Amino acid sequence: MHKLVVLYSDPADPDHFRDYYVTNHLPLVMDMPGLLAWRYSFDVAATDGEAPYFAVFEGDFADAAAMAAARASPQGRRVAADVVNYATGGAVIIHYPVRDGVG
Repeated sequence: MHKLVVLYSDPADPDHFRDYYVTNHLPLVMDMPGLLAWRYSFDVAATDGEAPYFAVFEGDFADAAAMAAARASPQGRRVAADVVNYATGGAVIIHYPVRDGVG
């Protein structure tokens, strides 16, 4: 499993961000090839102090190659180009292979 995480900083207009993200951006995301699962939240909190992010997105792919292919696809390029329409505070994108563990 390979995870793509997008961390969004505070936007200029939080209401516009929320509405645009759910109504316009997520439908584009759902069309990305190879995306196995996804989740997001606007309720980002820090365990200590103020959270440095407004929202977070997580996408799961089979592996790094599947993620790279999705991002390079026409659908992935549309998703990337759409970010400027709502994320006025910017975004940090990270990805990593997921290691399972047991408690």
